[in-house]
Amino acid sequence: MPLVGALDRGGRPHEKDGAMGDTGIRTEPAPIHRSVLSYWPLALGLAAAIFQIVTGVDAEAVAITVSVAASCYLVAAVFGRPWTAWAAILGGSIVVILSEIAGIRWWIGLAGYAALLLVIGVLRRASAPILAAQSLAMAGFGGIAVVAVLVSPRLGAALAGIALATHALWDYRHWRRNDVVPRSLTEFCMVLDIPFGLAAILLAFTG
Repeated sequence: MPLVGALDRGGRPHEKDGAMGDTGIRTEPAPIHRSVLSYWPLALGLAAAIFQIVTGVDAEAVAITVSVAASCYLVAAVFGRPWTAWAAILGGSIVVILSEIAGIRWWIGLAGYAALLLVIGVLRRASAPILAAQSLAMAGFGGIAVVAVLVSPRLGAALAGIALATHALWDYRHWRRNDVVPRSLTEFCMVLDIPFGLAAILLAFTG
């Protein structure tokens, strides 16, 4: 990534605003100072987590959450536009709903959705390293999610919870590198993933 000659206050070279990330996807520059209102992704993520926990924690709900979350990263990788990850929350949710309406298991619908995205990414000549990384992440998190809904409820809740809580590490990786998806999305996801995932794990051992 190109660097400017100036140093930040810590004596480290800082990246030029609006520069391309080392993954090839442009992301917003990391803010030095943040206003209170800029923390809205954290508030939104926490509200979503509380809503999910209050309305009921089960393996399927957690599995759907981690699968849709992984698909958001894949969408951004395919189109090379970080903002599309936010739109993909709605897109992935619609795929789940339409699959259930059509009498198809939601994970089959999401698998087909992911396969279609991969084909589009190849046709669009998306960055191969990014597309490969996000495709593997989708397969990994999605695969665990599928297993979670096929085993016993307690084991499923534990597996789905671990997958979702672990996805927060994937969020943090992208937050720290500030690439592929907007930092706002990674913050939203981290605050949703951790409490909802831990709630599922707790349910598995105490429910």
